[in-house]
Amino acid sequence: MSSVQIQFASWDKIYNFSNQNNLELKVGEAVMVETELGLELGRIIGFKDDKNQDRELKPILRIATYDDVANLPNETKKLDALNYCKQVANRLNLEMKLVDAHFSYSGNRITFAFIADGRIDFRDLVKDLTAYFNCNIRLNQIGIRDEARASGDCGPCGNGLCCRSFLKDFFSITSEMAEAQQVVHRGSERISGMCGRLMCCLSYEYEGYKDMAGELPPLGVKVNVDGKRGVVVGHHILKQSVDVEFPPEKAGDRNIFVEVDLNRHKKSKK
Repeated sequence: MSSVQIQFASWDKIYNFSNQNNLELKVGEAVMVETELGLELGRIIGFKDDKNQDRELKPILRIATYDDVANLPNETKKLDALNYCKQVANRLNLEMKLVDAHFSYSGNRITFAFIADGRIDFRDLVKDLTAYFNCNIRLNQIGIRDEARASGDCGPCGNGLCCRSFLKDFFSITSEMAEAQQVVHRGSERISGMCGRLMCCLSYEYEGYKDMAGELPPLGVKVNVDGKRGVVVGHHILKQSVDVEFPPEKAGDRNIFVEVDLNRHKKSKK
């Protein structure tokens, strides 16, 4: 069974709906759906085949029209709501950073997204906001990477952030990925995204680097190079070469370090 993946805000969860009405849908299209909290306008971010779907999904009602999109609150109204929420949070001394405000299509609910180091008791904040806006209020704590997706712009590469364009889900980026690609020496600032975490793109070529590293002799192994025996002390994965340390030819001299091109060395053997 195929389901349609829909998101109502860039920092929100991904929800699955069915296309029971056999609409011609495409990624990025705005659609109208009925949720447990009322009518909502969301955007399609993908399609998923789920043969083990054990519950009936709510259907997509229709493709959103121009009037549907125009009915949504404009950026000025969202900014005003966000600014008021920030004022109240500051007055209540809540250590939280407000990121975005999302209005439901029907206008009976506002969801504020925020980041914080720990749990926040925002009951008094909700009471104030409910009285001020006269609607249901929800506060959604998101991660720092979600904040970058919601408000970020360009990455250090000069292109738009991957999380704002094609990345649907966040996955773990480890220091092992940076080590495998030999970029740790650049420092954490140069391999971190605007969210402060290791850049997601470190995962793109990780498997390729692992495969290429597997073609090189391990560090510490002894090798023969042009009749001389040395020890592998360094790797250059992209160049497919290794640094080999040889003992000095004369007593008192320093050890000799040579970069050996494995591709050339393999050809010479043939």
